[in-house]
Amino acid sequence: MKGNWCKALFVNLSDGTAEIRGLPAEWFRDYVGGEGVAARLFLDLAAGGPDPLGPDNPLIFAAGPLSGTAAPCSGRCVAFFRSPAGGTLGASNGGGHFGPALKRSGADLLVITGAASSPKILVVDDGTARLEDASNLWGKGVAETEDAVKARLDGSGWQVASIGPAGENLVRFAAIMTDKHRAFGRGGPGAVMGSKKLKAVAVRGTKTLPIADPEGLREAAKAAREELFAETFVREELHPFGTPSFYDSIEILGILPTRNWQRDEFPESRSLLGHKAYHETLEVKPYACSGCPIACGRHTRIRKGPFEGLEGGGPEYETVAAFGSKCEITDLEAIAAANHWANDLGLDVISAGQAVATAMEWFETGVLKEADWGMSLAFGDVKGMLDLVPKIARREGLGDLLAEGVKRAAERLGKDAEKAAMHVKGLEMAADGVRASKGEAVVHAVSPRGADHLRPYASCIDAFGYKEPELDILGEISFTEDGNKGWIKPFQELCMATNLLGTCLFASITLAVKPATWAKLLSCALGRPVSKEELLRRAEAVINLERLINARFGFSRKDDSLPARFTDEPGRDGRGAGEKVNLAVALDSFYNAMGWNRETGLPERETLCRLDLDWIETV
Repeated sequence: MKGNWCKALFVNLSDGTAEIRGLPAEWFRDYVGGEGVAARLFLDLAAGGPDPLGPDNPLIFAAGPLSGTAAPCSGRCVAFFRSPAGGTLGASNGGGHFGPALKRSGADLLVITGAASSPKILVVDDGTARLEDASNLWGKGVAETEDAVKARLDGSGWQVASIGPAGENLVRFAAIMTDKHRAFGRGGPGAVMGSKKLKAVAVRGTKTLPIADPEGLREAAKAAREELFAETFVREELHPFGTPSFYDSIEILGILPTRNWQRDEFPESRSLLGHKAYHETLEVKPYACSGCPIACGRHTRIRKGPFEGLEGGGPEYETVAAFGSKCEITDLEAIAAANHWANDLGLDVISAGQAVATAMEWFETGVLKEADWGMSLAFGDVKGMLDLVPKIARREGLGDLLAEGVKRAAERLGKDAEKAAMHVKGLEMAADGVRASKGEAVVHAVSPRGADHLRPYASCIDAFGYKEPELDILGEISFTEDGNKGWIKPFQELCMATNLLGTCLFASITLAVKPATWAKLLSCALGRPVSKEELLRRAEAVINLERLINARFGFSRKDDSLPARFTDEPGRDGRGAGEKVNLAVALDSFYNAMGWNRETGLPERETLCRLDLDWIETV
């Protein structure tokens, strides 16, 4: 089957065995590739609900049919696992160059099971695999590890995904890092690698990709790039200024989480944390993942002060908000330092920053006391924030408690702590408005991996003001006030489609590259016509498949929730001033649109039949 190898490389760390296995071609027809085929395989391997930190939890890296091709933004790869953060499925999407290298190795998926008895490096070279000792790297940071692995291996072209001390210490929101600063970040995949004593995965691939119509794909890719740069936001903000440009827009719109979500705007930070200050304060160079013309990433070096010379990738928008507005910190150089440390330690910066902000509120309200922890922390406390980042990664003092995530930490501290624990299904919230963006509220609540701002990134529509002409590509639009609005479902399908293809969400959440163009690119890869309707229907099937996987783990409507701060407390400022989220109404509307049962939140039998998922036994 063109477009995919229909193969997976299985590696068992417990006994050191490795083999290439064929996967059913119909999986790639029904679920496209990438996250879709990973989810289908995960259903077979882990539907019984493995311990997220146990050897039976598979870690699956999956590339898509467009990974590494001429298609724009085609450097993505998904890591699929059961999440140590919340016990949900984990689906963490990473950029850089790792995914294309995996695809060129002759396999679509790398499936890692079992656990080694001592630290190992997994070396995958054009489809063959071997394990090497990594004892001398255990305890090292990501940058040193990646450099050491590449120096050890012969030749060029190696791409490395590794963990830092956070993953080794089983921090529940530890990340897997590649290119030293690109992250498989959400849900704790780094802890899964750490539990398997797997320090790094090195991949090299030199095979020609199995594309049916390379020339046609190049022509479709050219059209896709033209669509990208015809979009004003991509052309005038995302390309020249990267994700830090989000800060200005989101703060001015009054949907910026501030002071651990107690506020929704932070006007005093505009001149200090906005993208103008960012590019003036830091030494900045653009960074692009494989095949990406946008180059939204930033490589930065701190010019002056106590952190002079410290450099690395980012901080991205989410980091500036996580360590900045959420903590009421406006010292950009300190935020950049926290970001560089977190990357090298292997922490998900979104969860780490949210954990620090939560701890600040716990000290403010007396849930945490200086006498008990030997330290104090307050909003705006730069030193306290910087001290906590390595403590979390190394599980020292208060960092050990926060390393469990805010949900588990709040459960240990008692009921008074729950109010400040900003999470959904155990995953800490990112930095995107919820009260003012009713679409973002329902997306956060129903996401299969917990608090999720990307499935879809509804704030792009609610906040940035896209109107019906742009949305016509998704079908009929109904602007109601129930949090669903008729476009959440198709927009969700479009965003999932990019995860199946191996491409970047930024090309879809901006509504720049059209669904029909993605379908054309896929058609060229496969050598058969694929309509936009078929592509979105396949994406819808994967969304429902993931819903059924979580149901096996005990998740249902009762878990589609939001922190009480959004449902019970009216907003104090910003666009959400005076607003609360009526989640019951939003969920009913969304379930109706999805064809899910309003009592259980699970797909109705008719929905499963329509999507050819009726063979799955429901709980």
